Amino acid sequence: MMAQIQQEDKLNLAPKKFNMWIFIFTSFMFFAALTSGFIVYAGGGKHGINFKMPQVFLYSTIIIAASSITMFMASRAAKRVQIAQQRLFLSLTIGLGVAFFAIQVYAWLILLPSMGIYFSNPNASQSFVYVFIWMHLLHILAGLLLLINTLIRSYKNVAPVKNLFNMQMSSIFWHFVDIIWIYLYVFLLLNQY
Repeated sequence: MMAQIQQEDKLNLAPKKFNMWIFIFTSFMFFAALTSGFIVYAGGGKHGINFKMPQVFLYSTIIIAASSITMFMASRAAKRVQIAQQRLFLSLTIGLGVAFFAIQVYAWLILLPSMGIYFSNPNASQSFVYVFIWMHLLHILAGLLLLINTLIRSYKNVAPVKNLFNMQMSSIFWHFVDIIWIYLYVFLLLNQY
């Protein structure tokens, strides 16, 4: 009877996972379209972003890469039904995600006054950078909310299948936002002057 319930749970959860992959794909295409638009506008360097990426973006990149490792550890613990370790690594991932978010906002506070980088700048390449970063921060915020929801649900008495599903959904999304940031960071480094 219990095996049948778990099998039904897996079947009911499969469409939700498919929807997550559709969302990931559309988000990826959105960021690809933005970077393609930037390349077309920049036109071979005539309209570059004309500023050097602050060092603080490197620190945020290291933090988000570390959060990917803690997310992997949380997922592995969930697969092994080690709930206490899952919660620990999930909490660390959330902490690193919040630190990433805070550092990104701080980096923009550096860019604005010291470099004169504004969204409504006549150089639209710099406006593209705003859209890249702020849209990514919206994805990070969504990822943090998903992680917090998964952590809260881990404290409730849910079936192991549902707990693992929650971790898988969170992991898919979190690794996606990690990869997108690394892509954006490298893209911006290559186009900073």
